[in-house]
Amino acid sequence: MEALIKVRGVRKVYPHRSTGRDLVALKGIDLDIAPNEFVCLLGPSGCGKTTLLKIMDGMIKPEAGTVTVGGKPILEALGDIGFVFQDVGLLAWRTVVSNVGLGLEARGLPKEERERLAAEYLKLVGLESFATYHPYQLSGGMQQRVGLARALAIKPKVLLMDEPFGAVDAMTRRGLQIELARIWEQNRVTVVFVTHDVDEALFLADRIVVMNMADVVKSVSVTLPRPRWTTDARTNPQYVALRTDLIGILESSGAVAGGTI
Repeated sequence: MEALIKVRGVRKVYPHRSTGRDLVALKGIDLDIAPNEFVCLLGPSGCGKTTLLKIMDGMIKPEAGTVTVGGKPILEALGDIGFVFQDVGLLAWRTVVSNVGLGLEARGLPKEERERLAAEYLKLVGLESFATYHPYQLSGGMQQRVGLARALAIKPKVLLMDEPFGAVDAMTRRGLQIELARIWEQNRVTVVFVTHDVDEALFLADRIVVMNMADVVKSVSVTLPRPRWTTDARTNPQYVALRTDLIGILESSGAVAGGTI
């Protein structure tokens, strides 16, 4: 199958003016992501995961290399990409439904159409009854669901997610993982999801791309049956074996591991 996202030779360097020594964030990444694939970028903080994600979105430019989506250079494909941040960035003065419609507004859709689509995606994330609320009236987990609805409302081909559940408690995080997996099962949008949590990656991904020291260490397929929330996947011997392998890969590459790294 032809890759939807093609990353070729992507290198990124951040200059350090005070020391004169540059920080190499990405050494020269090659990566293919298939249509409808759910890929987790797994690795410790500072290994280049978020930098790669932002280059895929066109937020920052690499020193070398290219990214294409559906054969188009990234800056021509921005309308096909949704982004969900760890800090969801909802606008405090807007209602929930108005926040969800923000990307639709930027595309010039009339108000009635924006509100119809926003309501549709609020229902998808289970927040249709909170449409007229403001962000301060929602929990952190609910705000993340609004951010997910906002990203999905533009009907992207690719959804990029930068540790979106990292700031919530463990119970809320589990609920959000299930919600995302359920929505992905329905929509099958291509997802690239940054995490430093081995168990989160195993629960969500079709494939886990392990990163460390500004490079890709290994790509690991996750063939655990879906849906994964109907039973405790952690009791599956295959899950245990994959988890052991991933932690071994992280340890051998110099990352500190142990479930959450």
